[in-house]
Amino acid sequence: MSNENSLVIHLLDKEYRVACPAGEQDNLLAAARHLDKQLREVRDANVIGLERIAIMTALNMSHELLKARQTAAQDPESEARVQALLGRLEDEIQAFEDARRKL
Repeated sequence: MSNENSLVIHLLDKEYRVACPAGEQDNLLAAARHLDKQLREVRDANVIGLERIAIMTALNMSHELLKARQTAAQDPESEARVQALLGRLEDEIQAFEDARRKL
């Protein structure tokens, strides 16, 4: 992976290098901070095991996304924002899974 197209993020005190399209570094860092916050909240609720924390976090974020999507269905302009969020969530989950496989 070229360093030009990658970025180091931190999730639950671990460092991951992930692919990042040019111009998207700030968005990816913001997504990583949000994901880290969500992971920590799940972990702090006494969920044990990295895989279980990741799955519970993904489930919580998917639930929030579906609720937003239902609201967006009533507002066409919001649909594009929801689709962008869904894409970012899927990218974060894939990056987490890729990093986990490398361990």
